[in-house]
Amino acid sequence: MTDSLLLEAFAACLPGVEPFLAQELADLGYIAGAKVTQYQPGEGGVGFSSTLEGLYRANLWLRSANRVLLRLGRFHALQFVELRRKAASLPWERYLIPGQPVAIRSTCHHSKLYHSGAVSERVLGAIGDRLKRVPEALTYDEEQPSAQLVLVRLDNDVCTISLDTSGEPLHRRGYRQALGKAPLRETVAAAMLYASGWDRRSPLLDPFCGSGVIPIEAALLAAGIPPGRNRSFAFMNWPGYQAQTWERFNTKAEKKFHPPDGPILGSDRDAGAVQAAIENAERAGVAQWIQFTQAAVSAIQPPVHPGWVVTNPPYGVRISAGNDLRGLYTQFGKVLRSVCPGWHAAYLCNDERLASLTRLEFEKGVSLSNGGIPVKLTRALVQNSQA
Repeated sequence: MTDSLLLEAFAACLPGVEPFLAQELADLGYIAGAKVTQYQPGEGGVGFSSTLEGLYRANLWLRSANRVLLRLGRFHALQFVELRRKAASLPWERYLIPGQPVAIRSTCHHSKLYHSGAVSERVLGAIGDRLKRVPEALTYDEEQPSAQLVLVRLDNDVCTISLDTSGEPLHRRGYRQALGKAPLRETVAAAMLYASGWDRRSPLLDPFCGSGVIPIEAALLAAGIPPGRNRSFAFMNWPGYQAQTWERFNTKAEKKFHPPDGPILGSDRDAGAVQAAIENAERAGVAQWIQFTQAAVSAIQPPVHPGWVVTNPPYGVRISAGNDLRGLYTQFGKVLRSVCPGWHAAYLCNDERLASLTRLEFEKGVSLSNGGIPVKLTRALVQNSQA
């Protein structure tokens, strides 16, 4: 296989993130910019074409994707013998070393072959047929992915077989070892920044910063630092992996790093959270560009120049459960109107009644998922306080 051969790929993401992921792919040159609006929430990701080298680059740069998949093959299958024969015709040797452990996940919908376990068994056999050695089948572990993940989907008797190129999910940037009480995934934080409309030059403030993921992702974005530069990927275990190509991509990116144009600030009332945020920012290499402060939301001191407030306040599901958060949201809105007039605000909340207590003028929200919890990114333009 030549590096210039175009391959079919799919960048998977959380529900609601598709339009922002599509824009990322367009900015990186994988899809035409005119097609971005075609990608609507609900598809679970965005398809694109790429060379093998391009898959390396996608894993290095994509901020809002969960993982990058290579579509190895697609075919009709009505019987198990047909499934095994057609799966065995795929070029497994390009991506698997004989005997390399695999983890196969199969799903079946509206198909004659409806038993996912039996489907996985036939695909495992097909890999053995092609490589002359049946691989060990392991259960995939996101914490320590020691096997190549193979995804098999049967839908209306059409079988799609994909290989995971990423390994650990892409939200695992490698910098966050210290976690807050209800950690926000890095990919969700990146999607929030995109959805907020932040121009990457104006000030950015997170008054509920927790372990610092939103300010850190903002600094990485504003400084042009790729999120995948300090981690390993599944494609690095493939036959023919070009380590020099990966190094070339990293070296090229490093030459373009630059300090953010505007200040990035994070604050939290919890001293432990602030310390965790500082340590995470140091591991990410952006601590020098972020000002973290221990402060309640009522004590925030934003820059004079208007900017963006992007934050993830408590909403009583995993933390503050059972607590009355109405006072917090009322105070949050009052503070923003008092000290952040003319700023843009974007914050996650799973309860529209709580969000409305801020008394901010809402724009159209964006539905997302945070840790499996349906939430909405509420966007607003902060007006002068009349209180």
